[in-house]
Amino acid sequence: MPENTVTTPLAPMEPQDVADAFAFIQAVHAADIDTAGAVADEAGPELHRMLLDVAARVFIPVTAADDHDGEPCEHSFLAAALGRLLLELLCHGVCLANARGVARTIILFTENILTEDHGGVGEVLRQLEAAGMKQAMETHPVRLTAV
Repeated sequence: MPENTVTTPLAPMEPQDVADAFAFIQAVHAADIDTAGAVADEAGPELHRMLLDVAARVFIPVTAADDHDGEPCEHSFLAAALGRLLLELLCHGVCLANARGVARTIILFTENILTEDHGGVGEVLRQLEAAGMKQAMETHPVRLTAV
């Protein structure tokens, strides 16, 4: 992770990474252990990195508070520090450092911060996936080969 993810733009993810990460998150959210296990098996050890990439894209924009009248304020720095701390916990925290822990943290963050009534988490996750996929496809377009 870059030291300052608030000012350093995140490189777009690969489209398949976006699809795999969100398939796992959605399966965990739905308590579909079979699908979560199948996605984890297919993605392999890269799943953890993909989930951390998704977490950065979910947490950093939300915690990178807008400045006040064009000037950063103490709340801007506090919110940004909170986002970086949460990512640091996901990267190195013992209890959160596995794929399921990262997925659950993304789901809980979505539920508690990104939804008003703690409902509609699945829809917000789908919107986040669509945004990530759009960015990934713009950067990594699918190349069709002639047969």
